[in-house]
Amino acid sequence: MSNPDNSNATNRLLTAIMILMTLAVIYFAKDIVLPTVLGFMLALTLGPWVRWLSRCGIPSALSATVLIFGFAVLLGIAVLLLGGKVTSWFDEIPRISFELREKLRGITDSVAAVQNASEQVEDLAKGGDDTAETVVLQQPGMLTTVVSNLASFLTSLVAGLVLALFLLSSGNLFYVKVVESFPSFADKKRALTAIYEIEKRMSRYIVAITVINALLGLAIGSTMYLLGMPYPFVWGIAAFCLNYLPLIGAIVGMLGVGAFAIVHFDNIYYAMLAPIAYQSLTALEGQFLTPVLLGARLQLNAVAVFLTVIFWTWLWGLPGALMAVPILALIKVICDYVPGLATFGNFLSGRTIDPTLQTLDARENHPAQ
Repeated sequence: MSNPDNSNATNRLLTAIMILMTLAVIYFAKDIVLPTVLGFMLALTLGPWVRWLSRCGIPSALSATVLIFGFAVLLGIAVLLLGGKVTSWFDEIPRISFELREKLRGITDSVAAVQNASEQVEDLAKGGDDTAETVVLQQPGMLTTVVSNLASFLTSLVAGLVLALFLLSSGNLFYVKVVESFPSFADKKRALTAIYEIEKRMSRYIVAITVINALLGLAIGSTMYLLGMPYPFVWGIAAFCLNYLPLIGAIVGMLGVGAFAIVHFDNIYYAMLAPIAYQSLTALEGQFLTPVLLGARLQLNAVAVFLTVIFWTWLWGLPGALMAVPILALIKVICDYVPGLATFGNFLSGRTIDPTLQTLDARENHPAQ
């Protein structure tokens, strides 16, 4: 007879190996996995709309083509409108960097003095031996890296759009194939219900997040225009994109606005109004607008969001950072309908404390006399 402990240990080892192999495939097969994930997420988002149009008498292939091509046209228009503005914005980055260093020369000189003192202490600790040669490898600039990542992401997005078009054009064929893999009628019914619910909630989440980001981008762009900031339209688009990165995106946007404001305005105190306004608007969005539009069931744990953004940024770079929260939302929705993943789904949830824990906390703080 086999030992149950050995069997459990073997299962845990096999699970760990499968997780490591999956991570390796996701990392090394990024060019294939990323468009696939994008395609399925777009199909989940647009699926309810295609079915609604089908009930209105419009064939799935036609409605899917209209929706996908409409999305592609909007994306193309945005790229064309932003192309010249972003290019001129990037052309001014060297000048802005130079002026920013000039205005902050006092702070940078202090930091350089501390760094030089630290290097002198290290030289003394090494006995003053300067014979060692240091080889410095020139790394690609940040701007080059960002542009390369954006180009890669756009290429993956085009491939994802094509995959989503095929998935949506097939109607319910993909769902039928999934349901057919279950043996009993009860399991088939439960699986189909879960698939439709996952699709509906995922569509609601993506649409809600996009609307929230659009409203935030409009508010920030208008505020930057009123404050006299250069490129207010670009700042609004940047806020729209960066808000797909909770916490991190707001910090990056605030620092970027602050750097441009310090260079553009002569009065340092007036320049601080731009980053303060940016941070205030993102805080209002996170504390009030998002909870109202998303609701408790679709809110995510801030710690889980932060760790997810770091993880996917490490795996896929900038595209992974932009996709991190939608992927986490998809995992959260799936966990809500898979009993074995309920505990993990509860951890990902951003809802308030469970009533049972509230009762236990009340008993601990107010014990019976």
